[in-house]
Amino acid sequence: MTSPRRCRKPVLLRAGAAAFALGVVAALGSATALRAATTERVVTDRHTGFAIYGIDPVAYFTDKKPIAGRDEFEFRFAGAIWRFANEGNRAAFIAAPRIYMPRFGGYDPVGIARGVTTPGFPQLWVIAKDRLYLFYSAQARAAFLADPTAAIAAAEAHWPQVTQELAE
Repeated sequence: MTSPRRCRKPVLLRAGAAAFALGVVAALGSATALRAATTERVVTDRHTGFAIYGIDPVAYFTDKKPIAGRDEFEFRFAGAIWRFANEGNRAAFIAAPRIYMPRFGGYDPVGIARGVTTPGFPQLWVIAKDRLYLFYSAQARAAFLADPTAAIAAAEAHWPQVTQELAE
């Protein structure tokens, strides 16, 4: 080894040790972030900050399907970033966010009825009684559809208790 190379080697080892230490701190931080993501009042992607993974919530009502929102049509509400397919959908949401955002913050209502906060997926959805509901699984969606009125009532009964455990 040449002398300049020997001089750089300890620096690289120190840099590697520092990177390892930062990786450990990041891993511990991401474990905390993972926990925090399950204690939010609105289900939010912990990597992007998007509500319902960037899907336009108004599109469920207007287009009857999930449509990805665009970065030029964003709105921050309830601690999350909401994306929309167009300006009209964003304006509708801004005027009445509680109507368009998923009920129970995007948590599965079948889980809420059991007192469990299970994030729903945008592809598993139902509009019932003019509200959007997201589900964790196809089985939960089927259980909800068997008797939506009873499922909603059970979730509503547990929601106040569940929200006490969720972060502001």
